[in-house]
Amino acid sequence: MELITKNKIITKGLLRTLIIDDEDHQRQSLEKMVQMYCPSLTVVGQAGGVKTGLEAIQKYKPDLVFLDIRMADGLGFDLLEQFKPHDFKVIFISAYEQYAKKASQYSSLSYLLKPIDPDELIQVVERARARGI
Repeated sequence: MELITKNKIITKGLLRTLIIDDEDHQRQSLEKMVQMYCPSLTVVGQAGGVKTGLEAIQKYKPDLVFLDIRMADGLGFDLLEQFKPHDFKVIFISAYEQYAKKASQYSSLSYLLKPIDPDELIQVVERARARGI
C-alpha cells in the first residue's frame, strides 16, 4: 500500500517521523540528513515549538519524534507530559548535555547532541529498528 504525502510516496513499513525544534536551520538540516541516511524513516512534518509540536503530533500521529529539549516556548519534556503514555518513540536532540539524565526518565530511544553527526544519527536509527521500532 502506498500513500502520497507532501508529494512523496510513502511505502508501508516506513516510520512516520516528526521533527520538533525551535531552530529552523536545525529542523531543515535534520530533515535532509534523515532523507539522505535513514531510508526507513519518512519525515511527515516539522514543528517549531512546544505548542506547535502538540498540534503536529495530533495531526501527523508519528511513530518517531526527534524532539529538542530547550525551545523558546518551553521544554520538550513539557510536551511529553501532555501525552502520557505516548504511543510514539522519542529521540531527544539538544545542544545541552545536562538534560541527558532527565531524558532517560522519558523512555527515549536516544539523546543526540547538536550539531548532529550523521554517523551517530545512522547508529541511533539502526539500533531503534533492531529493537523492532
